[in-house]
Amino acid sequence: MLIKELRGTESTQDACAKMRANCQKSTEQMKKVPTIILSVSYKGVKFIDATNKNIIAEHEIRNISCAAQDPEDLSTFAYITKDLKSNHHYCHVFTAFDVNLAYEIILTLGQAFEVAYQLALQARKGGHSSTLPESFENKPSKPIPKPRVSIRKSVQIDPSEQKTLANLPWIVEPGQETKRGINTKYETTIF
Repeated sequence: MLIKELRGTESTQDACAKMRANCQKSTEQMKKVPTIILSVSYKGVKFIDATNKNIIAEHEIRNISCAAQDPEDLSTFAYITKDLKSNHHYCHVFTAFDVNLAYEIILTLGQAFEVAYQLALQARKGGHSSTLPESFENKPSKPIPKPRVSIRKSVQIDPSEQKTLANLPWIVEPGQETKRGINTKYETTIF
């Protein structure tokens, strides 16, 4: 959805409300909405068709801003991207299978921003390295809240990239800590 006037989270909320209204009016339109896999990493986000595994779109992390959940429907979330060719901003709206999955995706996007920011700082200090330095602290600057229930996800990391990726701790169930790679894939519905 094209954003004519960029207003941060207000723009994401407006886009979510418009999509929610359109989908409530037409169940036929909802049948046409594809299920996708979101691949989130410190490099960006890819939309992957869940049926044929083709990449539909990808956005570099530096072109993503303002990711937020819809306050009216917490299983819906959105983020805004800037198209460098047209210089327009677009809001991408998604509905996850449940509230907890949407919550986890938003947190993962936040962690991806944090890792990308730390990498940019390290690159400025140490000669433009595109990999994580050995001394990189892979803890986010803010504590990560625990999801309310367990969440299913699939993690796929290319073995050739494992040396350059940080593993961030993620609490999936109360009292059970697991390691999650910075390349995480989620299955969700895209509007």
